[in-house]
Amino acid sequence: MPPLFDWRFAADPYPAYAWLRTHAPVHRATLPSGVEAWLVTRYADARQALADPRLSKNPETHAERAAHGKGKVGIPGERSANLMTHLLNIDPPDHTRLRRLVAKAFTPRRVAAFEPRVRELADGLIDAMLAKERHADRGEADLIHAFAFPLPIYAICDLLGVPSEDQDDFRDWAAMMLRHGNAPRGGVGRAVKKMRGYLAELIHRKREDLGDDLISGLIRASDHGEHLTENEAAAMAFILLFAGFETTVNLIGNGTYALLRHPAQRARLDEALERGDEAWLAGAVEELLRWDGPVEMATWRFATRPLEIGGRQIAAGEPVLVVLAAADRDPDRFGDPDVLDLARSDNQHLGYGHGIHYCLGAPLARLEGQIALSALFGRLPDLQLASNPDDLRWRGGLIMRGLRTLPVTFT
Repeated sequence: MPPLFDWRFAADPYPAYAWLRTHAPVHRATLPSGVEAWLVTRYADARQALADPRLSKNPETHAERAAHGKGKVGIPGERSANLMTHLLNIDPPDHTRLRRLVAKAFTPRRVAAFEPRVRELADGLIDAMLAKERHADRGEADLIHAFAFPLPIYAICDLLGVPSEDQDDFRDWAAMMLRHGNAPRGGVGRAVKKMRGYLAELIHRKREDLGDDLISGLIRASDHGEHLTENEAAAMAFILLFAGFETTVNLIGNGTYALLRHPAQRARLDEALERGDEAWLAGAVEELLRWDGPVEMATWRFATRPLEIGGRQIAAGEPVLVVLAAADRDPDRFGDPDVLDLARSDNQHLGYGHGIHYCLGAPLARLEGQIALSALFGRLPDLQLASNPDDLRWRGGLIMRGLRTLPVTFT
């Protein structure tokens, strides 16, 4: 069995996942935190587990509840910041009620209307990259720092209704949560608390002066007389921000990296951009999500009673991690799964989950991914990787998969 969770595994986990799918498709592993969990790696088992009501999202159902208090499962700092009541931590009927209320505010129409602003942000960031290097024959940039990281941060801040003068604070807190750039280690919990305090204050202010933003929409949302409490609204705004930016940072970074290393696929993308084929571009983003997506493992689940997955017996209270990255390269579901094919059809990947916990923000992430890639490769047609791939490092952590840096050059 290949080693799990070392730096070589982080750089390319797919050979280890292929071994697990073949030899131990439901495997009990000791994670770097010391917590033991079941890893589910085959597509059919993963799809079943993602929709199984016997697998709870509530960390209180974990057999070792102290693990959550120590930050070993879930988002560090969320318990101490009183941010537990969001969609990633609750089950029906509470989940049903909250999701219905949030869906009234986070509508497809709101996301579609946001498209011009995302394009404006993407163009502004590329303008800044070009302006910085305007006296050089070739420009250089870390694409994560200069583009992939700030684009979704500013986009989700605008969508939520965070005033422009406060958005750099959010960028700093997000950097601490991702340990991005020069952000100090160990600052995740502090960043979560600061973000929680700010969101509570912002929600309080917006109750007095509602606008057209998403936080105002969360405050307005009601269903049969029920509203989100102020704490629920803060927790929902937090998780929309947290999940809404990190997944998109990784989608843009991983997707750009894949295209820079696959010239034939990049040429197909260039042709689609030249002919303005947005439907083809949308399909290409789906393939990038499948091939090396931003979410490596689905967030924590805990067995509420004994059950069987893939022939293995899971005891009540044991954690289960569905490995989306492994399931989306299962040869029993996808032909030539290790081949990047931007024209792939029948691409029902699990990159944004499945079942009642399917990612609520998937339409926004897809929109941002499509705009980001079309802007980058449309405006910087000779974008090139400026580093040996072996020298690149991937961020640690179980759930998300993303590069720390992505050095590039361009005219």
